[in-house]
Amino acid sequence: MAGVVSHMRWVENCWFEVLFLGRPAKGPQFEDGPEDADMMVEGIPLARLLEEYDRQCAVSNEIIAAHSLDEAGRHPDFDSAAASLRWMLIHMVEETARHAGHMDTIRELLDGETGYY
Repeated sequence: MAGVVSHMRWVENCWFEVLFLGRPAKGPQFEDGPEDADMMVEGIPLARLLEEYDRQCAVSNEIIAAHSLDEAGRHPDFDSAAASLRWMLIHMVEETARHAGHMDTIRELLDGETGYY
């Protein structure tokens, strides 16, 4: 679960700060480490990961509020930066929903409960 929270934090950073604003590509997914390094969180408290994700979402919200949804990304090194902010925002809804589903499946396997009824 904690790895998915970390991954989502870095995905927010990637799409809105790196690809859209054109900031330097920094973070575990851009380093020469193992694949899925953004999900490797051993020894990092869940509270810290949740705080970092919350902070990253606040940054993303500020970026979205300050720009037109029709504006394209700016990073010159990634083709996906050519997408509009609208597309990036919809993609993040998809990404977040997908991983929320993964987390719900994990929870169901752990506690044996399905749904919320």
